[in-house]
Amino acid sequence: MRLMHVHAHPDDESSKGAASTAKYVAEGVDVHVVTCTGGERGSVLNPKMDRPDVWENITEIRREEMHRARDILGVRQDWLGFVDSGWPEGDPLPPLPEGCFALVPLEEATERLVRLIRDFRPHVMTTYDERGGYPHPDHIRCHEVSVAAYHAAGDPERFPDAGEPWQPAKLYYHHGWSWAKTNALHEAMLAHDLESPYEERLKNWEREPDWDDRITTRVPCGEYFGVRDQALLAHATQIDPDGFWFAIPREIQQKTWPTEDYELVVSHVESSVPEDDLFAGITPDPA
Repeated sequence: MRLMHVHAHPDDESSKGAASTAKYVAEGVDVHVVTCTGGERGSVLNPKMDRPDVWENITEIRREEMHRARDILGVRQDWLGFVDSGWPEGDPLPPLPEGCFALVPLEEATERLVRLIRDFRPHVMTTYDERGGYPHPDHIRCHEVSVAAYHAAGDPERFPDAGEPWQPAKLYYHHGWSWAKTNALHEAMLAHDLESPYEERLKNWEREPDWDDRITTRVPCGEYFGVRDQALLAHATQIDPDGFWFAIPREIQQKTWPTEDYELVVSHVESSVPEDDLFAGITPDPA
């Protein structure tokens, strides 16, 4: 079996679906991460790494961090080769930088991803929902490129010079932080007389039950949360070891919400939902 995750930046593969990735790798699945940009314009979110020498070498450092996380997760990984768009701030918002990923013509980025899909021949692809998971321009563009490439990869008339056509059987969106998951972890912390990091967030949460109901697939992977955490820590410029990523004890996470959650968007095989496996309904390739 082969699984392809398409992400916007280095660190996204570790913050979204890393435990289920580790689970599938342990089960013998060949997992390929595609990273659309180099994360060159991302913030340094670890105070210990917010130093001039880090900023001067941020491109090389982010690439090395990705290589360490890749090795921890046991995946192969390719760069799609585009430049981070950055997070626009201000009112009104400033224009995006010329030549950044979010401004690259859709067909150009789609062809690059189609080449990787046809070469790797994944049975399953995952990416972000139409909101990008959160509205970073690179995440939204990653969604657009991933969906376009998923549909184009199996069409012999699209990008005929990009390899033999291959149609992945299933396409999923990540659903990382539903209200139900956040609230369950919050309640579990209070039940253990611990301070919850989600109290203010939940107070201000505008609930969208229809959005949370889109989750179709919950992959049990709690025993791999430790691998996920090590992959996160490999991204030292992005992940503060004393920050919110590690505010909930791992044992509470494993007991309260031991799955990573996805939405089945397209399937070319028979597979009834709810599911607990991204490969449900798929027959392995013959040996």
